[in-house]
Parts: sequence; C-alpha cells; structure tokens
Amino acid sequence: MKYHIVPFGCQMNRSDAERVRTVLESMGFVEAADENDPQIAIKGIIACSVRQKAIDRVYGRILKWNKAKAEKPLITFVSGCVLPADKKKFLKLFDLVFPMDTLPELPQMIRDYGVAIPMNRNPPEGVDLQKEQLKTGGAAALALDSKNRIEEFWKLSPHYASDWEAYVPIQNGCDKFCTYCAVPYTRGREVSRPSQDILAEVHSLVEKGYKSITLLGQNVNSYGLDKKGEEKSFPQLMKAIGELGMESGKEFWVFFTSPHPRDITNELLEVMAAYPVLANWVHFPLQSGDDEVLERMNRRHSMERYREVMGDIRRILPGVSVFTDIIVGFSGETEEQFNHTVDAMREFCYDMAFIAQYSPRPGAKSADWPDDVPKAEKERRFHLLGDELTQAAAPRNLQRVGTIERVLVTGKDRKDGYYSGYTQGRIPVRVSAQGAQLGEFCDVEVVSARPLSIEGVPVHSGGREDGNA
Repeated sequence: MKYHIVPFGCQMNRSDAERVRTVLESMGFVEAADENDPQIAIKGIIACSVRQKAIDRVYGRILKWNKAKAEKPLITFVSGCVLPADKKKFLKLFDLVFPMDTLPELPQMIRDYGVAIPMNRNPPEGVDLQKEQLKTGGAAALALDSKNRIEEFWKLSPHYASDWEAYVPIQNGCDKFCTYCAVPYTRGREVSRPSQDILAEVHSLVEKGYKSITLLGQNVNSYGLDKKGEEKSFPQLMKAIGELGMESGKEFWVFFTSPHPRDITNELLEVMAAYPVLANWVHFPLQSGDDEVLERMNRRHSMERYREVMGDIRRILPGVSVFTDIIVGFSGETEEQFNHTVDAMREFCYDMAFIAQYSPRPGAKSADWPDDVPKAEKERRFHLLGDELTQAAAPRNLQRVGTIERVLVTGKDRKDGYYSGYTQGRIPVRVSAQGAQLGEFCDVEVVSARPLSIEGVPVHSGGREDGNA
C-alpha cells in the first residue's frame, strides 16, 4: 500500500512532513510519486493557516479526494497549522484531524479507523509502537503537556526529502503574538528542542554528506529563552555548530529562519562571522517600515531599532545577503504609512523580499479589526514594492558578473542543459550542466545577471570548464 503527503506553506511544514513519512513508512507504506496512483491508501495534508489562500487550497484538495472515495477505499488526514475554526470544518471532511505533536500516535489512529497495517513494519527511531497504544482523540495524549508531546515528536528520525539539503527544527511555537499571526494559536507557546539532539542531528547530516542545513523555528533567536540556565542560547548553539563544522573538515552551509529584530544580537552576528559553515545570509523580517503600523502589529520594536540592527548586520557580515518579509495593506495602513515601507525598501536594498497582501486570520487579534484597505489597493502596493525590490537588487547582482561564486547545485533548471542552485547568500543561480553535479558544490563564473538571479558556468581553479562558452 502507498501514501501521499501534500505539505503547504513554510519550511517548518515541509520538515514536519518528513517525520510523517517516517511514521508511515515504519508501518510498511511506500510513498507514491503520483497523487493519482491507484495503490494509494492514505493521503494527508500538512496545512498552513498563515493566509486564507493556503486554507482554500486545503479545501480544494480534500473535496477532490473525497470524490475519489466513491471508487476505492481511502483514508485522509490533515495536520500542521490548523486554527480552531478550520478544525471544526475539517472534522467533517477528513477522516483524521490531529495536531502534529501527536504524530507518534498516528499508527494507532489508523488501526482504530479499521485499516490493516502491513506486517513488514519497523518502528521509527525514538518510538515504541507497542507502547504507544493511544486512541484517536488521545486520552493518553491529553495526559501529556504540549512540551512533552513536541519533544516526543522531535525524537522521530525524519525521512529527508533530499540527499543534500535538510531542515532541522530547533524550536516550536511562538511567544511574540504579532496581531496578524495565527502561529501562537496553531503551534502554541515557544518550546526549545534540546541542543544535544539538534547537534546530534546536524552531526549525522554532516557525516552523511549533506551540504545545506537550515535550522527552523518561528523565532529562532529566542531559542533557549524558555529554558534559561538549562539550555544554550541561540548564539551558543550556533557557535557549537560552527565548531562542529571546523572539526568535521567538511564543506557545508548552515542557514536559519526566521529571527526577530527584538532578539537578534551582535553576539550572534560575530559568531556567524567567525565560522565558515555559518552562511553569510540573514532573513530579517521588516513587515512594515512605519512605526505606527509596527506598533499595531505588536512587533515591539521601532524602525530605529531595525535600522540599528541592519547596520550591525552589514558591518559585521560584509557582503551578506539579506532577505525580508513584508505585509502590505495591513488593517488601517494609510498611503503615507505604506510610503514609509517603500522608503525602507530603498534604504535597505534587500536581495529578496517575500511580500504578502494582508488577509485576516481567525484567532489572530487583527481579525477583529477592519480589513479596510481595498483589494485593488493591496494589489497596487504589492506590485509597487515588487518593482522596488528588483530595482534595488539588480545592481547588486550585476556587480557579480565576472566574479567566481561558490554554488550548491540543487536541481534541474527549466532551461535544457542547465542546473539550478544557489550561493551561500541564497542568490538563485542557473548553472551550465557541463562540469556541474547535482548535490555538490562547484565554483561558477558569473556570466550574466537578472534582477533576482545570476547565471554562470562551472570553472576549475585554472579557469572555465572546457567546452563552456
């Protein structure tokens, strides 16, 4: 029997999906490459509640799956970031609805639903299937608090989706309560994963030859604050990973996302500067360039503080790539306030910006406020900021033409004869396939640039690969 999983949303959801794969495959199920494979017995969605569009995609998918049930038996489930209002609706549409931190109980949920589990199964590392005799809805699960459940979840060894890129969760939940965000209501309060487990997973990945490792958390630089005196701080964790990299003698890059302007420190930036494996890349969310909007968002920092930290980033990490997140059309955002965000885009010259049009999320505080910026105006602001991004990033990429960039080759490009990859600053790169190898680093001479990407040819230490023009 086979299974199929669809993760929506952020990298954390994709990381969660890797642990879902572990549990299902320990039960004897095999992942199907095609969603329409007739041998699929279980289909699942890892949901995202950040924007309504993502939730609409969940509804679209389950309606399609439920129609297929008329032709063959099928169990469906949903987990991930699910708001209470959506959960009530999902309970009528999906066979199983469960929080991600109860994933170790999934085998028993499936048994209780009446599916015969294949006999050739092995328990996933960290889980005793005989011990986990938990019922759907979970009386035993309710006896565990959220912290214990998520730590049991982290003990599952993930089935990584790639042989050279991996996500490593270091934290779950968030204590910031930004007024537009549903994460505290879907994932709960911050819980830091034990650093010894994080370091063990990173060490294992490095030994297996992984080249790119991304540490994940809703607010990574508050890592350890929930266990003060018992756990490392985030800079200390990063330093330990940097030391691990030095001792290994292997080449790999470590990224992290996402930090919060309130908690990022010079100590962290100096650690990043000291260790080559800690990538010269920072994802530094702006959200808005206006102090009043930031206050309504409950970001709890000013533009003065953001500007101060950005200056430290540029000073301590020369040549750093900076990505950001921005919301346009937040409740009450005036034209003048939006123009302050435009000014910030011009000032900070980001290499990439993930721009979103505001949509209220039930449960988040701002859902009770007027969504008073018209859709057409949100669209205009969205496109205007996109234009500002390309104007700011284009000169930086043009400066790379003629230089040699270290690139990790990650997949096939849409253009025949080329691979895709990225630099240590996560700048997308189109690489001539001749002389490049999937999942490996190569030095690339940049021959052309677009506003948000570059193109190049692999080179040896003595120059270009033979045959490349």
